[in-house]
Amino acid sequence: MTELLYAVGDIHGDLDQLKTAHARIVADAAGRDYTVIHIGDLVDRRPHSKGVIDYLIAGQAAGQPWVVLRGNHDRMFAIFLQDPFAADPMLRPDYTWLHPRLGGRTTLESYGVTYQDDKPLQQLHAETIAAVPQAHVDYLSGLPNVWQNGQYFFCHAGVKPGVALDQQVEDDLIWIRQPFHLSREPYAKVIVHGHTPVDEVVHYGNRINIDTGAAYGKKLSTIVLDGTQVQQLTQTGRQDVLHLPAGHISAA
Repeated sequence: MTELLYAVGDIHGDLDQLKTAHARIVADAAGRDYTVIHIGDLVDRRPHSKGVIDYLIAGQAAGQPWVVLRGNHDRMFAIFLQDPFAADPMLRPDYTWLHPRLGGRTTLESYGVTYQDDKPLQQLHAETIAAVPQAHVDYLSGLPNVWQNGQYFFCHAGVKPGVALDQQVEDDLIWIRQPFHLSREPYAKVIVHGHTPVDEVVHYGNRINIDTGAAYGKKLSTIVLDGTQVQQLTQTGRQDVLHLPAGHISAA
């Protein structure tokens, strides 16, 4: 029997949609063994980042067949927990994780920590350390960057063209955008990724983008990889995904 895989897009603190995705997966699998790969970005922007991490930790501890990968937002949160004055080296220099566009403040709120412009950073950090369970700190620091089988390579953002898959580095795996999106390179495996929202799940031949903007209140998408089939899992069952040629950067 072929290996049955599901991949869930960027969650960004949307616990309700994550639970809905898992319920659909269980119904679709209909008793078959399967693996679910979560593509990263567990936190930021939506209101339940703490709840998402609690839920994933509990599920994996209970033996759920879940793989959870690291996204750039997960790394930014982990860096803040270690040093509030540090910034992710891939982040633009005028930004920090606490910039209102990045959603870190919403993550803090999910732990009961209130951000205020006039609150000293040291105080904010102390409150955060007191509020975030050590189990969450350890979980974030231990997330893998990659999961793969013989056909598919799963990572958060993509891969650097021209570099072998086993030589990819974390900065690219969780941050890369345009060089990867524009590439027509036929990789050794099909890359399944998120990080850059599109309107619909898109299969570009050499890669599949499954981030459909849950961070911004849009849908959290799940795909099912069943043998040679790549389909989207919806409330009405499996549906075909949009196909575009390699090198396109948008579903629009």
